Amino acid sequence: MKNKIVIPFFLFLFLSGCVGVSSKGIFGTGVSVAFDPRSVGTQVDDSIMQKNLSARILLLDKKYLLSVNSKVLDGRIFLTGKVDNPEEKLKLTKMAWEISGTRSVRNDIKIKEEFNFKQSAKDILITSQLRTALIFNKNIKATNYQIDTYKKKIYVYGIAITSDEKDEVIKEAKEILDVKDVIASILLVNDLRIKKD
Repeated sequence: MKNKIVIPFFLFLFLSGCVGVSSKGIFGTGVSVAFDPRSVGTQVDDSIMQKNLSARILLLDKKYLLSVNSKVLDGRIFLTGKVDNPEEKLKLTKMAWEISGTRSVRNDIKIKEEFNFKQSAKDILITSQLRTALIFNKNIKATNYQIDTYKKKIYVYGIAITSDEKDEVIKEAKEILDVKDVIASILLVNDLRIKKD
């Protein structure tokens, strides 16, 4: 009798865990296919570029696995994170340009300084507050945006359906307490090479 209750319970837990994976989008790009305004072909191209870039960065040095983030949108590469010196930053920029299909590279990588727990905690809090604000704002498709915060500067990357949505995202970011600056790299659907039908 006990097995009849336990087995369905574990089966339910196992299957419900799969639901979240499907929302990752094609090849785990982080944007749901249903909400992504890019064509499926462009999503696949960006995903391949993303995996290629991530692999090359990891091969360059394993320490970059946690310290450098990259995002590819419509052939445009966005780099964020922290490195030890300017030469590393230049090396990563050059590597990004060498990826086949690259249209542009935006390098927002910062040079590391001494670790400051208070600052890191504040940056995480700012990112969480903005993510929550985007999710609760009905005029914004929150899944289309990636957020990074460094020293109270918010970096927002993504695709907006309309210019009003882009303005709304920037407005939400500027309303977060203690934010010094908002650097938005938000593409409009009309600016994409190939749009979803």
